[in-house]
Amino acid sequence: MLISELSKRTGLSAHTIRFYEKSGLIKGKRNDKVKTNNYFHYDEESVEKLFLIRDAKSIGFTITEIAQLINAWYSNKMTLKQKFAVLDKKLMSIDDKIKQLKEMKRMINLFKKEMTEEGC
Repeated sequence: MLISELSKRTGLSAHTIRFYEKSGLIKGKRNDKVKTNNYFHYDEESVEKLFLIRDAKSIGFTITEIAQLINAWYSNKMTLKQKFAVLDKKLMSIDDKIKQLKEMKRMINLFKKEMTEEGC
């Protein structure tokens, strides 16, 4: 599929998809049979990766962290043990973010309580 169809299927703009491609997160392929254009073609794996990227970005993962996730999931270069290590590290990162969010929520509720009691 071309980038326009990939964009429709994923809900991401062509500009965003190109950025992820330049970042090495996905890879389009040229059709060697077609000599009249330089269009990249994308497969179902690209769709899967873009959904993973979108979801990871939505919870605050960086491009570097997402690249590690994609490499762990799709790479045949890593051993199973290495893949588990990367994923375990991500789980610890998520747990840390949850703790930070809970602390922020507690602080906001405390500020609201103080404002109510003080009549601000």
